[in-house]
This record gives sequence, structure tokens and C-alpha cells, in this order.
Amino acid sequence: MKLCALSPRRAAIVVAVEDASPTDAVARRLRELGFVAGERVEIVAKGPFGGDPLLVQVGFTRFALRRAEASRIRIDADARETVA
Repeated sequence: MKLCALSPRRAAIVVAVEDASPTDAVARRLRELGFVAGERVEIVAKGPFGGDPLLVQVGFTRFALRRAEASRIRIDADARETVA
């Protein structure tokens, strides 16, 4: 499942960040920001117009990501849990 398809206020586990090319700077930056395998991630909120941008929390840090960026992040939806 892709991160952009995750429902708000649900947690999941990052599986991988997919590279669009061998030297994909966006994928590399996402990994540098903490989107690495095994890390907990959740969508905190979605923007009002088409759901863009997404407010995403990975670890204790929040980022605004475009849907195109979030679609590069594969998650394990079975590991998700409800966040209080």
C-alpha cells in the first residue's frame, strides 16, 4: 500500500521508499528525513483541495508532503493501529 492511500489518524510501518531512477534525489531526501524501513508513520491531516498537501508524521517529526511524494513510500497497512 502507498502512504498517500492511508486514512488520516491511522498508523502504519514504512516498508520502503521507491526510486523513480537510479539517482532519484526525492527518494534519497525522503530516506534522509526518516522514511526508512521499520519506522512508524501516520497521516495527521490532508489539505482541503484534493487532499494536497498531506501532513505526515514519521517518528516525532511532521512534514508536509505532496501526494506524488507520498506515493513513493510503501507501507505495511497490516501493522497500522488507531492513534489516540
